[in-house]
Amino acid sequence: MIDTQGSEIGQINGLSVWMLGGFSFGQPTRITARVRMGKGRVVDIEREVELGGSIHSKGMMILSSALSARYAPDLPLSLHGSVVFEQSYGKVEGDSASLAELCALLSSLAGLPVRQSLAVTGSVNQHGQVQAIGGVNEKIEGFFDVCRERGLDGSHGVIIPQDNVKHLMLREDVVDAVRRNEFRVFAVRHIDEAITILTGERAGERDEDGQFPEGSVNARVENQLIEYAT
Repeated sequence: MIDTQGSEIGQINGLSVWMLGGFSFGQPTRITARVRMGKGRVVDIEREVELGGSIHSKGMMILSSALSARYAPDLPLSLHGSVVFEQSYGKVEGDSASLAELCALLSSLAGLPVRQSLAVTGSVNQHGQVQAIGGVNEKIEGFFDVCRERGLDGSHGVIIPQDNVKHLMLREDVVDAVRRNEFRVFAVRHIDEAITILTGERAGERDEDGQFPEGSVNARVENQLIEYAT
């Protein structure tokens, strides 16, 4: 159950790869995030129920570090967040969903809806930089197939790491849809680029006084974290 139209707060389409014997295919998965005041913990529900592998858990810890380092660095992180793969009943492994998970958390903190016509894959480091992942072609094609069955309208697409562009070898029908502007592939290097595309709002960079621009995504996130801390 995923949405491919409209916008939702704290909800995003992640991309995973399933392997059956020698055959692999991409499958989009809904990822949701919720936040409230707490003791500085981001709960990985997959890990809590022992469905998350060690690499996935590592990715969650890295995105938690990126969150705490980027916003309100002079205040304690007084957040309780939770992230989960919806309708997932098997093992979740790998860190390729960490970009999507961080974007879902930022959406929830900022109170800004995320475009459901897009899907996201990529891992992040502690500086918010987006890193390459595996199975990029299968992931793109998996989301494309779902969107095509529901009707492509030009709003659909995927966000991938810039470093994966050289690995693209997509099916002809996907390439043709891109040529016709019915489907898009966005390549990003940083979390700020991804959240800007997903929300339609500028992420914002700190000025000379160390402040994010008023109304930007990052300013909204930081203001919410300051409110939790004070």
